[in-house]
Amino acid sequence: MTTDIHLRPLEKDDLTFLHRLNNDPDIMTFWFEEPYRSLTHLQHEYDENLKEQLSRQFVIMHGEEKVGFVGLFDFDHLHRKAEFGIMIDTAYQGKGYAKAATKLAMSYAFYRMNVRKLFLIVDLYNEKAIHIYEKMGFKREAELEKEYFVNGEYHDVLTMRIFQDEYFTMNQ
Repeated sequence: MTTDIHLRPLEKDDLTFLHRLNNDPDIMTFWFEEPYRSLTHLQHEYDENLKEQLSRQFVIMHGEEKVGFVGLFDFDHLHRKAEFGIMIDTAYQGKGYAKAATKLAMSYAFYRMNVRKLFLIVDLYNEKAIHIYEKMGFKREAELEKEYFVNGEYHDVLTMRIFQDEYFTMNQ
């Protein structure tokens, strides 16, 4: 099912797709954000990102079908680190797209951007995502209690990371 998966840069025409993902409560719960983003706000963020170049944002494609979004955010040139984030359209979840897209984004981060450390923040409740991240080589770094307010309660989160040298060793 996950053959012919590729990433392509987010284009302005993709913002309606991203807008739909950003307003899906089942997706945004795991991003610790309210599912409330206007298309105008996304357009502004898109334009700002083109100027700043602190992130790389991609649409996850299966053939010609958009199945999700992946981003490498807040790239720090001095310390060579970036934050990883991914959204899979709910219609495509559970089909291996997250693992395939994570692998592609990691390769891009380490080989193209020369990132030294890739990190992420994940809800401890999101066991499926944690399982995927661990399979991809991410290691648990810290557990933060009651870090984000989601649906009326505070959630514990896990920070995870993988270093470039660990990634290269795994992929020799």
